[in-house]
Amino acid sequence: MRTIRIGAGAGFSGDRIEPAIELAERGALDYLAFECLAERTIALAQLQKLADPAAGYDLLLAERMRRVLPVAIKNGVKIITNMGAANPMAAGHRVAAIAGELGIGGIKIAVVLGDDVTEALRGSDLALMETGETLADLGSRLVSANAYLGVSGIVEALANGADVVITGRAADPALFLAPLVHEFGWAMDDWERLGRGTLAGHLLECAGQITGGYFADPGKKDVAGLARLGFPLGEIDESGAVTITKLSGTGGAVTLETCKEQLLYEVHDPVRYLQPDVVADFSGVLMRATGPDRVALSGARGSERTGKLKVSVGYRDGFIGEGQISYAGPGAAARGQLALEIARERMAIIGVTASEWRYDLIGVNALHGERGSAANSEPNEVRVRVVGRTDSRRDAERIGNEVETLYCNGPAGGGGVSKSARENIGVGSVLIDQSMVKTTVSTIGARVQ
Repeated sequence: MRTIRIGAGAGFSGDRIEPAIELAERGALDYLAFECLAERTIALAQLQKLADPAAGYDLLLAERMRRVLPVAIKNGVKIITNMGAANPMAAGHRVAAIAGELGIGGIKIAVVLGDDVTEALRGSDLALMETGETLADLGSRLVSANAYLGVSGIVEALANGADVVITGRAADPALFLAPLVHEFGWAMDDWERLGRGTLAGHLLECAGQITGGYFADPGKKDVAGLARLGFPLGEIDESGAVTITKLSGTGGAVTLETCKEQLLYEVHDPVRYLQPDVVADFSGVLMRATGPDRVALSGARGSERTGKLKVSVGYRDGFIGEGQISYAGPGAAARGQLALEIARERMAIIGVTASEWRYDLIGVNALHGERGSAANSEPNEVRVRVVGRTDSRRDAERIGNEVETLYCNGPAGGGGVSKSARENIGVGSVLIDQSMVKTTVSTIGARVQ
């Protein structure tokens, strides 16, 4: 039975580049997919595009392509990525320019468009699932609305001979499912195979998570070689069965345990994992280790798609002001607590208002609150953090400035102040009918300069 090999080149926007190059060099891949979009990433990219119409794509796009494109083209590896973010067309032209500079001519770069539905939804009565606020209520605060696309545009691009496919917002598994649909000719109502291909995509989409990165926990789940962590590749056959493995000589591990953790990652209902192309069912998945760093998975199923698409909505949500200062040595926690009390009182005195406040001692109560703190231990160092969500940038700046005044205004021994004020972008979700989204594909040719 025919098998194709797909590698994971990135699991998020800021991921390492070396593992992807290794996969392209010696992974005998057919495809290399870079999954780089988190929910907030594309909203922030839209802000960049508003400031500069030529920006808005992944900040590491150029560096990644300069390093991986030559070896990928040499070895016949096609690249699929959502690094287009808020500006896929600009990303496509940037990749074409880089290919030309590198002397790589004659390649096709396809750009998949259609996910940006901001203007179509602006002012609508669709309500955010998280807050109930409508898009009309957001008014000018609405920054972005991007639908999670399925495989259709990527499949069309591959059918047209694309060597590099760049999308904006697409469902993460779709980057891996699309080449399976293209290569094996799966029908778009073959729910079983689409469900199995979605499993393969879900396992691969977070890159180093499944090879032990997110899994590692010293003394409980030890993983060797994390500084040289190898990213995963999947061997998928025509039936949709997948084997997850990694390159020999790289760090990390592919085991039943790492695969089980990734299988459950971000899946609210394993029986109904909603995707644009299929409703996948992972409840019957079977795993078996077939060799060192090799795990075979089968048993995923699928049922008819819902006809709805999730839309990630980004909106301006005030400002975040933050100040931090450290205390060390005997009495560090007590002095840190006094600093927090002073800061709290000072915010009231100078009239800084915020809809939400955090007064934390990092290392003591910042994550689990007072009930989670170690009451019987005295830390030798603490980090004070004061954070507030404000309506104005000025008030956000005043928070950090006031923490800085603790240098000379008590308590004793504070140092290492940091402060920041930034606009906060909220993220919510709505559902729309799939018919509202029209996907198009544009092809750009690379010319040697």
